[in-house]
Amino acid sequence: MQTVHLIDASLYVFRAWHSMPPEFVDADGAPVNAVHGFTRFLCEFLERTRPTHIAVAFDESLTSSFRNAIYPAYKANRELPPAELKVQFDYCKRVAAALGLCVLRDTQYEADDLIGSALTVARAHGMRSVIVSADKDFGQLIGDHDEQWDFSKDQRWDAHGVKQRLGVRPDQVADFLGLTGDAVDNIPGVPGVGAKTAAQLLANFDSLDALYARIEEVPYLRLRGAGQTYVRLKEHRAQAMLSRALASIVLDAPVPAHPSGLARAAADADALDALLDTLRFGPLTRKRCKALLA
Repeated sequence: MQTVHLIDASLYVFRAWHSMPPEFVDADGAPVNAVHGFTRFLCEFLERTRPTHIAVAFDESLTSSFRNAIYPAYKANRELPPAELKVQFDYCKRVAAALGLCVLRDTQYEADDLIGSALTVARAHGMRSVIVSADKDFGQLIGDHDEQWDFSKDQRWDAHGVKQRLGVRPDQVADFLGLTGDAVDNIPGVPGVGAKTAAQLLANFDSLDALYARIEEVPYLRLRGAGQTYVRLKEHRAQAMLSRALASIVLDAPVPAHPSGLARAAADADALDALLDTLRFGPLTRKRCKALLA
């Protein structure tokens, strides 16, 4: 079974931005520390995996996501990247493209949606996917043959691993987030319902829709604080449904319609050379990038 690797690029760009020293500058003296760190990550990833199919998904919808239209407070707690990091994101996309990688970006859909949609295309053609990210939201995408890989910690998990980590099956993850919310993305969920309670409710009712269809059973569950939970669930039903909608990854965002569009292409040596010069990469990183041209 062929594999497509789907990289949550923004996560690794931000990690590089926070971990790499600020003395890395381009030919104009502008900071490019995140680009150096991200390029090193890409080099290591490509050296280790030698993928035949790979896509690198970037977030360009930090304020223009369709989710902001249905819930203006979505991700409102996050600071927008400073101007100098926005420039670096553009460099990171150019480096990935020069290395022959499919770059996914959209102003309405987030990286999660682009990855989910690419995975759906791959699955329809008999391929398995490896999602390269630490984000728990991706658990909802993991099928029987798929994996998630936290590359930095070198930890991998499958559908069974999602259940071990979150206490719910992959097909229940969006419902789980509808109940618990997600503070990172400013998704409210149901106040007072934590991960353990949400997992217990879904173990009993199987889905959020079934839970609300049988809401009157909740006070009689062997669940700590069942009475209070019942009141909170009834009071915040609309909020739970909204939260599930916000947490659900879109599977039909604009991505290549066939896995051939996700195939690793030949690197663009001229474009890569120009970038290496502009970014003032050192000899070791240059050598690693050049080796990937072969």
